[in-house]
Amino acid sequence: MKTWLVTGGAGFIGANFIIHILQSGVDIRIINLDKLTYAGNLENLKEIEDCENYKFIKGDICDSKLVKEIFTEENIDVVVNFAAESHVDRSIEDARDFVYTNITGTLCLLEQARIAWTTENVYREGVKFIQISTDEVYGSLGREGYFTETTPLDPHSPYSASKASGDLMVKAYFDTHKLPVNITRCSNNYGPYQFPEKLIPLIINNCLNKKRIPVYGDGLNIRDWLYVKDHCTAIFDVIEKGVSGEVYNIGGHNERTNIYIVKKIIEYINKNVDDKIDHSLIEFVEDRKGHDRRYGIDPAKIKKDLGWEPRTPFEEGITKTIEWYLSNKEWLNN
Repeated sequence: MKTWLVTGGAGFIGANFIIHILQSGVDIRIINLDKLTYAGNLENLKEIEDCENYKFIKGDICDSKLVKEIFTEENIDVVVNFAAESHVDRSIEDARDFVYTNITGTLCLLEQARIAWTTENVYREGVKFIQISTDEVYGSLGREGYFTETTPLDPHSPYSASKASGDLMVKAYFDTHKLPVNITRCSNNYGPYQFPEKLIPLIINNCLNKKRIPVYGDGLNIRDWLYVKDHCTAIFDVIEKGVSGEVYNIGGHNERTNIYIVKKIIEYINKNVDDKIDHSLIEFVEDRKGHDRRYGIDPAKIKKDLGWEPRTPFEEGITKTIEWYLSNKEWLNN
């Protein structure tokens, strides 16, 4: 049985990934290393916490002593690095935690993986380091075109700059040390267990509490939306079939403006929950500093090379997501 170290596994995407792996029937043991900061929540993993193939360790990916112990004692074969500070607004207020976790933490994991996996400069068979990154490292698009794996990095926020820096460190360990790595860059994820400061759960939560829904600028910033469970299947394919050293963009071809997302959720809740909730809750506010206008991922490479493509159309995924939060109001409130 192989053992995978999933960092940040109590967060939104990490928790969904762990649940996906442990419920898929594959013979894999998961070690979940998470610091349990504000966005990490073990409630996300209640359904698998007693699984014999699962172990949780509370800790920081920047703690080199702890990371070394985990590699040694647990005989790690694969690292899937979800652990990151990821909220753009927080990075604008104070970038230091983003530099610490997203760069220093990534370096710590890389170095311990390199040491643990080599004997006389030869890597153990079957090991791999997966860096989970974001399309935000590419910057902003105009009305046309898409991000490809060869698009130059051009981050515009402290968050995206720290993620780009972490990515480059991963690339450097491949180029310099030949460490088996892949970098995945995904578009905006949505689905169950997302922390309520993010757009979609924020809208749902504010609707249910009849609070104003802040919309930056004119609301016409565009994001490509990817249902989180589709993202999980893509990551698994990259681990199993990805060519070492390669970057894979993971997108849903579901581009929507922010104001469309807001109105879509309001309309669903108006129709199915409370007809007093309507567009009057929308409040346009001053635009975010350095707010990228449009993101759009071209996932042609991962489809061609690995056979992956998203299975969840946005209209289906957003309905499933809203219904999950409506059925889990206690989680949302806590």
